Amino acid sequence: MQVSDYIVKKYGRTVMPRESMIEGRTEEMDLADLIAVILGKGSKYESVFSISERIIKEYGSKTIAGIKDPKKIDDMLKIGLVNSCKLVAAFELGRRFYDPPSKRRILIRGPEDIYNYSREMSSYVKEFFRGIYLNTRNYVIHDENISVGHLTGSLVHPREVFKTAIDCSAHSVIVVHNHPSGENEPSKNDDEITKILKETGEILQIPVVDHVIIAENGYYSYSKAGRL
Repeated sequence: MQVSDYIVKKYGRTVMPRESMIEGRTEEMDLADLIAVILGKGSKYESVFSISERIIKEYGSKTIAGIKDPKKIDDMLKIGLVNSCKLVAAFELGRRFYDPPSKRRILIRGPEDIYNYSREMSSYVKEFFRGIYLNTRNYVIHDENISVGHLTGSLVHPREVFKTAIDCSAHSVIVVHNHPSGENEPSKNDDEITKILKETGEILQIPVVDHVIIAENGYYSYSKAGRL
């Protein structure tokens, strides 16, 4: 059996990602193939192509690119710390090369800005809980995916939200999460999380200025609804 026949039989491919890159077709490669090149190989349970396609399909490129802790990536994807470190390093290099400090900062003036900034979360198939951290002038100084759960919801603890706020010297916090169900109405669990985070923020003097739920049918803002 020729190598090309083996590739087609095992992976459904006639050309491997590295081959495409060497032949000068990098711009034609999709995100999953680029991630496959970074990872290099899969695990004994899953091919590198299956892993890279799963990363894009289940978590979205922006979500993975925004996580700087390899342990979090490994917890989510179960790809091992070595592969997780490779992803973090690749995305961090990209940020440092093409996202210089002089780039225009993002100003958050209200719920509509929060929604526009985070609207890609409406397409995620799993529920993500995200912290957006602001300075005294309401510019974004840090953005982090705090937790990921299943379709039924995700678990969030105040210490995860506010540890990051303290580390980056944030003046205030916005929390955002998505509803994969497509409906943006808050659940009882959402109300409880909001109440706990609001009370914690008051104690620490780092206020939670909004909690926004994003879904296919739009968004819900606790601040806009007068519930914060």
